[in-house]
Amino acid sequence: MKEETHFRYSNGVLLVPMIAVLLIWTVFWLELQFNTNWNEFGIYPRTVTGLRGIIFSPLLHSSVEHLYNNTLPLAILLATLLYFYRNISFRFLLWGLIATGIIIWAIGRPAYHIGASGLIYLLASFIFFKGIFTKHYRLVAVSLVVSFIYGSMLWYIFPIKEEISWEGHLGGFLVGLLMAIFLKVSVPPPVKYAWEKEDYNEEEDEFLKHFDEDGNFIENLSKEEEENLKITYHYKKASKDPDGKND
Repeated sequence: MKEETHFRYSNGVLLVPMIAVLLIWTVFWLELQFNTNWNEFGIYPRTVTGLRGIIFSPLLHSSVEHLYNNTLPLAILLATLLYFYRNISFRFLLWGLIATGIIIWAIGRPAYHIGASGLIYLLASFIFFKGIFTKHYRLVAVSLVVSFIYGSMLWYIFPIKEEISWEGHLGGFLVGLLMAIFLKVSVPPPVKYAWEKEDYNEEEDEFLKHFDEDGNFIENLSKEEEENLKITYHYKKASKDPDGKND
């Protein structure tokens, strides 16, 4: 599979992130519009009703600041996933969200856990580790970019602030790592140049034939080219300078 067919832009690269962002903002707007609070639809650990939060919690946010902080990373990381891993993207999102939600439900503090940050950590972790594991130069480059931009998020998998659901961050990070290890993706094979192949023979290399043993360039012409070779000499009549001498 060539890189041109594997890493290819599609409408989904922009459409899916736009829908996700529009959805979380619409839910927040509806809460404000009807002067209500839907936090009870978040994940409440170790309760039966809390399990519904596995589906609904990524859509709920506690404030505009909370929503704003999640919007840009969510859009960028979703677009990155769909561009570089589009064949497994929806399967990854489905099982990744379920697994992350279960971890939050199992280890979380007794409070409503809401927000898309668990999904963001899931995406960032998977994109980073999968790129490193594949060893494909383009995917490794993406991993380095993700680590450069979002590397500081790593600290928030620990209980630094009481109001932050570090359990969701930790769950997303661990699930992303595990799925990067076990989820197989199709990656285009690296391009091999002629001299990298096992059957490469220097004596048959057309380029090297133009150099002698000392590395000097020589022109190798076929017999037909030598027979048709024509050398044209141009003679210029010497001109005299004002003193009457030839140039």
